[in-house]
Amino acid sequence: MRVALVGSRWFGAQVFGLLLQRGHDVAVVGLKAGDQLTQAAEAAESPLLLLDRARLVGPEHLPDDLDVIVAAHAHAFIAAEACAKAKRAAIGYHPSLLPRHRGIAAVEWTIRCRDPIAGGSMYHLTDGLDGGPTAAQDWCFVYPDDDANSLWRRALGPMGLRLLTQVVDFLAEHGYAETREQDPRAATSAPALKAGA
Repeated sequence: MRVALVGSRWFGAQVFGLLLQRGHDVAVVGLKAGDQLTQAAEAAESPLLLLDRARLVGPEHLPDDLDVIVAAHAHAFIAAEACAKAKRAAIGYHPSLLPRHRGIAAVEWTIRCRDPIAGGSMYHLTDGLDGGPTAAQDWCFVYPDDDANSLWRRALGPMGLRLLTQVVDFLAEHGYAETREQDPRAATSAPALKAGA
């Protein structure tokens, strides 16, 4: 499949490697100059558009003739017009059991709320913040000694790679991704936390 990967950092680089291993044609929209994803795309000589610290990804930033858009650690809004360029799906990974903890600081709010269970969601990108239908979800326990970093490294990061691979493989085989509407009654917000909060 022809995939546009919008993302950054370690998670974006790991997703990039998995997509290449599966033989997909990947164009990268990097959101952080010099990070792991940008370096991986440059090393692989893949098409790369760098939008350093961009808050919006528009249709002009994506190649034509796309099958799938994948958001991986993409702290930028991908406009509906951009998502519409994907023939099969525009999907992203969110490190919470959506609709719980919608927002940029989901893992931090999981710890702050003392949730005993956390999880990850592959979801369809929409105009709403992390509000699109889910394609796959999984869960994990939050241990008493977990902080946001340990929970991400131990469980939620690897879970995201597994879920993303599962959904992309399903898309490649069947041409679509499952859709399960989120229950708005269970939605909570996870805005950025101030330093030291």
